[in-house]
Amino acid sequence: MNTTKVIAAIIVISLIGVPTVSFARARGGGYGGGYSSGSRGFGAPGSMGSRGSRTYDQNGAKPIEQSVTPKPPATAPQSAPGSTTAPTVQPAPAMQPSFMQRNPLLAGLAAGIAGSYIGNMLFGATNSSARTTDAGEHVGETDQTAGAFNSTGILLILMLLGAGAFYYFLRVRRSPTPDFSGITRSSAFSSTLVAEPSATTLRTAAIDTEVTSADKTAFQQLLIDIQTAWSKQNLAGLRRFVTPEMLAYFSTALAEQTSLDIANHVEDVVLLRADVRETWTEDATQFATIGLHWSARDYTLSLTKQRGEPGYLIEGSEETPTESGEVWTFMRYQNGKWLLSAIQQ
Repeated sequence: MNTTKVIAAIIVISLIGVPTVSFARARGGGYGGGYSSGSRGFGAPGSMGSRGSRTYDQNGAKPIEQSVTPKPPATAPQSAPGSTTAPTVQPAPAMQPSFMQRNPLLAGLAAGIAGSYIGNMLFGATNSSARTTDAGEHVGETDQTAGAFNSTGILLILMLLGAGAFYYFLRVRRSPTPDFSGITRSSAFSSTLVAEPSATTLRTAAIDTEVTSADKTAFQQLLIDIQTAWSKQNLAGLRRFVTPEMLAYFSTALAEQTSLDIANHVEDVVLLRADVRETWTEDATQFATIGLHWSARDYTLSLTKQRGEPGYLIEGSEETPTESGEVWTFMRYQNGKWLLSAIQQ
């Protein structure tokens, strides 16, 4: 019992630790970087967020690793004409129940009749054989008694058969085969609260749109504002510029920095190039995926050391700008303001 409890505890602890470990690995491990260290030696952070129906599409950047958008179901590959791929083994059809299995009462009646008949044959024959060894005056009485028993047995068999036939007739007449004509799968679910999962919910109608110069200016300003709020560890400020999903990722990363007594700074951000990769609209939500390339002073400091002490500067440089590049996806609802919804390396 003790060994079983220990094994169960280890499994629970490992399952609890999986999200944290995967998140740290997605961000590249190490200390610094946050979400703006694509060019630094400690490794780039992971790709995260949502891009609507195109969340898991290949767009030339690192695929999304963390997202609240459910992944579409994997489809079986289609076999090319003339291929030698072995056909999929179909499961054997389920065996149909026999008549006796579908009618247990009749099966019981039949078993009872058979048992009575066999018992009458055995015990009746034994009784008759025993009487023949006695005096002759008793033999006639035995034959009469056996004849009475045989008549009673035949009458009982006929009554049981009649009762069984009557029951079967009533059951067939009262249990007609249901008629499913005119009922489709969609209409069967239309009156319930259960929503049938479907991959079509992820692949909604998408219309390509254009990005104006005003939109590009908004993207540039969002890059600067988000990096500034990140450097100040200002979650209230980040909430104004990102979606709730992205805010959760930023919040987790800042909590890790607080636990490690470090702080990452991204200052003096200058946008060098912005390439529009995709723009589309789904219902009333507009998306834009932009490849951003910028320079900034990107460095990480220890909060437990003083300036000049060994270990104070953990990563990067406070004076020398470095260049970084990421793919950001922005979204807005009904021509509202743009928000950051995904980051890809």
